Amino acid sequence: MSRVPVDQKVFAAVRNFYAAGLNYKAHIDWANIRGGSYKVPAQPDIGYRSAAALIPNGAEIVIPADSPGPVEYEGELVAVIGKKARNLTEKNALDCVQGYTLGNDVSERGWQKSDRTLWRAKSADTFKPMGPFIATGIEPRDMTTVVRLNGEVVHTFPTGNMLFSAGEVISDISRTNTLSPGDVVWLGTDELPQSIEPGDTIEIEISGIGVLRNRVVAGP
Repeated sequence: MSRVPVDQKVFAAVRNFYAAGLNYKAHIDWANIRGGSYKVPAQPDIGYRSAAALIPNGAEIVIPADSPGPVEYEGELVAVIGKKARNLTEKNALDCVQGYTLGNDVSERGWQKSDRTLWRAKSADTFKPMGPFIATGIEPRDMTTVVRLNGEVVHTFPTGNMLFSAGEVISDISRTNTLSPGDVVWLGTDELPQSIEPGDTIEIEISGIGVLRNRVVAGP
């Protein structure tokens, strides 16, 4: 296994930013308890995010002044594409992956309810911390995610709980879109997230990769 830092070169190479929603059963159940009406998807539920929302490990998550709240974290495993690929099968889909890193899919739930495309809720500036390393030689379904809020462990889950594996998600994307080096595919969360507020520090740790740590501040 090897690790390389997630730096500005990595961010600059992100051409397309895909995200698999509803990829863990516990997260779907949590959303439905809160008033949603989501069903387990029959195929990977692929969304699209803005690369402009990406920030590195250590940078500040800025909650916009007009955010109605709540704002919540979502710790995710992220596949980083290493070579151009199209029409992959589930069996060979991971051949195009350079390695894996961590992501925090910060989500503004008030906007998520009102905006059909989720453009603000999921892609506001600073809402996508990613890093600190890209790790190679790891099995994406054989890892553990630990989330800490202000130093306290608030959630732990195995990445193997995915409804659709990394191979299934990447293969599904590749049937429609050509994957390019630098593209990122976020693979969903199994969490029951809590709110984050200015002054909080949120940490996402996945075994074999490292710890993604970001402080939350209030925007102007």
